[in-house]
Amino acid sequence: MKDTHDHPLLSVTDLGVAFGDTPVIENLSFTVPHGKTVAVVGESGSGKSVTSLSIMRLADIAGAHYTSGKIMFASADGQIDLLSIDQDKARAIRGNQISMIFQEPMTSLNPVFTIGDQICEVLMLHAALDKPAALAEAERLLSLVRLPDAKGMLRRYPHHLSGGMRQRVMIAMALACRPKLLIADEPTTALDVTIQAQILTILRDLQAEFGMSIVFITHDMGVVAEIADEVVVMWKGKKVEEGPVAEIFANPQHPYTRTLLSAVPRLGQMTGEPLPLRLPLTVLEDGAPKLVGERRQQDTARRDGAPLIDVQNLSVSFTLKKNWLGRTTHYCPAVTNTSFQIYPGETLALVGESGSGKSTIARTIMQLTPPTTGDVLFDQQPMSKMPLAQRQALRRDIQYIFQDPFASLDPRKTVGWSIAEPLRTHGLLDNDKAIVQRVGELLERVGLPASVATRYPHQFSGGQRQRVCIARALASRPRLIIADESLSALDVSIQAQVINLFMDLQKDEGLAYLFVSHDMAVVEKMSHRVAVLYLGQIVEIGTRAQVFENPQHPYTRRLLSAVPIADPTVRPDRKALEGEIPSTMRVVGDAPTPAIYDEVAPGHLVARH
Repeated sequence: MKDTHDHPLLSVTDLGVAFGDTPVIENLSFTVPHGKTVAVVGESGSGKSVTSLSIMRLADIAGAHYTSGKIMFASADGQIDLLSIDQDKARAIRGNQISMIFQEPMTSLNPVFTIGDQICEVLMLHAALDKPAALAEAERLLSLVRLPDAKGMLRRYPHHLSGGMRQRVMIAMALACRPKLLIADEPTTALDVTIQAQILTILRDLQAEFGMSIVFITHDMGVVAEIADEVVVMWKGKKVEEGPVAEIFANPQHPYTRTLLSAVPRLGQMTGEPLPLRLPLTVLEDGAPKLVGERRQQDTARRDGAPLIDVQNLSVSFTLKKNWLGRTTHYCPAVTNTSFQIYPGETLALVGESGSGKSTIARTIMQLTPPTTGDVLFDQQPMSKMPLAQRQALRRDIQYIFQDPFASLDPRKTVGWSIAEPLRTHGLLDNDKAIVQRVGELLERVGLPASVATRYPHQFSGGQRQRVCIARALASRPRLIIADESLSALDVSIQAQVINLFMDLQKDEGLAYLFVSHDMAVVEKMSHRVAVLYLGQIVEIGTRAQVFENPQHPYTRRLLSAVPIADPTVRPDRKALEGEIPSTMRVVGDAPTPAIYDEVAPGHLVARH
């Protein structure tokens, strides 16, 4: 076994990758030293993920071909060029010596096998464990990534888990064989800040324990500042800047790097502002950074009249176990006795960890999940008492932007067809020429050229697909848009554009938003009011200034302290959270105690703790 530290663990030299005649990566070179973390940053479509797939030798399976270069890896058998080996040899290295955490956990987990079976498969294949030993190790790995009830989790299927939980399963699978190189492609994108902080701590601890190297692909500059040793900045398939993390942040040289860093929302930058602020964007124009757009207070909320949405004592629960008679024995109270209002032109943000009930509330308002008790009023009319035709018409007024844009677009239809679907369904336009024109306008409104309407979802990057979903949501001219983690898949420069787009649409069309997010810096930037959820109950609700500048509940403080800081000189020493993670499963008859609220300031309610 030859494993020498004379060479870097991975060395990419002059890599060129093309799909057909289209080059997607040109002349890319960088190295990954032993035991270090190299962050590869850049916007959607810059070639970050294709770089990682090339190292895994998965890009050629997806139809790419390598036009030039070498990828040298210091394997257990000495130096090998990963581009020159056949797929059988690549398969022995993949998942064992080089492991990868993929960006979209729902499409990476097999929906027909349990979580336990999928982790055991990796351990039995690469670590030669028998089934009982593999199950015991799988349980240990799941508790390592802090999933509640790790033993019970082994028997669950991917659809039973929230997005953040699925991502943690992917991380557990990737770490199963203690790889020498871990490629993490946006591994914390779908995670809330507390879990993200834990995952970064876990990765750092495991890196120290195993001497593992990490290639960390991300667009979150706060995460880069916290975890990276070296940074490689990519733009349009080429490397434009590389260097130690402190240098890149303190003194960025390339205009694109400067643009990227200026777009990072920083927690605390809104201190003292009573309302959300629409800020000018830094964009690249003729190769130089330039400020465009106006600075404007987002004074759009009309709180003098009746609320648009009034959620009254809403509870939603899901059956988890039944006895042999078919009676429910265990259930999950996803939302308990929750009440709040959304006014016209207002942005209300729901924040909290995975499994806190944010998406369940959003889906109940959208009529995708029935409430167990309580009701939702739209324009002061209870949804439960509306006739079917009125409830269906309501779907035009309330539009939903989902977390996973790939799963919410039909892969067999062009994006133009998907955007036009609400126009046809609700009979808003019946003239094909007018529909094509409206689709083009909507695409341009979200920053995509009208010509892409004839493309299919797989021809777009994750961030571009999310913008297609936003265009589709706008098609029916809704009054409320529910954005469920709709910015989490976007890189910072696009995210800043989309935040301004949301704000411009709100000003021009009086839209209200229910903004479900775990990105506290984005929430601070664009919300009028914030509700903090913990285990299905609101623990604190108030204006953005009240919640962010004067947090009263310990959980709110914990959430805010977990936000990564986009400054590599300030690396907080985060302690891993101790104690059991509260399970959301309860026995029938053991109902959660509804929270009692104290009004600490006008409109600022805090649950007693």
